Parts: sequence; C-alpha cells; structure tokens
Amino acid sequence: MADAKKPAQGKRQKMKIRKGDKVVVIAGKDIGREGTVILVRPDKQQVLVQGVNMIKKNTKVNYQGQRGAKEGGIVHQEAFLHVSNVQLIDPDTKGPSRAGFRFDADKGKKVRVSRASGKDI
Repeated sequence: MADAKKPAQGKRQKMKIRKGDKVVVIAGKDIGREGTVILVRPDKQQVLVQGVNMIKKNTKVNYQGQRGAKEGGIVHQEAFLHVSNVQLIDPDTKGPSRAGFRFDADKGKKVRVSRASGKDI
C-alpha cells in the first residue's frame, strides 16, 4: 500500500505571517474582514484570526459547575483559515500587502518588510 504524502520529518514549514499580525481575509466567506492573528500552525499552514471565520460548536457536558449545574451547549468560536486566504495589512497604507525579508546589516538580523511600501513591519 502506498503511504499518504507527509511533510519530511523535522522539516519546518515557513510562514511570513506571525502571531500578533494584523491581517485581512482575501478569500472565503469572510472576505474583507480584518483581525489579529491569535494562533499559527506552521505544520498545517493555518492561522487563527480573532473574530473571523466564526463557527458554532456543540460542547458536551464534561464537568459540573457551581452547585451541580451542568455546563455545556453551543459555543461560538473562531476556526482556522489557510494562510493563503489572508494577507498582512500594511501599517502605512492600511491596505493588504505581501511580506518580504531584507537583511539589516546594522543589527545583523533578517527584518520583515512590506512589499507595497518597502517599510519595516
């Protein structure tokens, strides 16, 4: 039997969007909505954006609250989006922009740069 394709063991996927970035959704049901990245999954190329791609999730009663009240029901929460469906917001123009890198010789580090304006992010 042929095994399903899996990413190489130990190889880390690289993403240009990080936790805390302001992004805009460019595809899907929430197109045009903006939010802050809460969580990033580089292995699956997914991001969790605050207030975007909201779903209803049925939660099971798995513990008892105060005075024996059972907790459970329908919860509204964010679902993951693929990283290709979001784009960084340029701090200058407030519009969507791709991210690039440049090497800062003074600090000796790689710095993320907005491709639209050329300024540091």
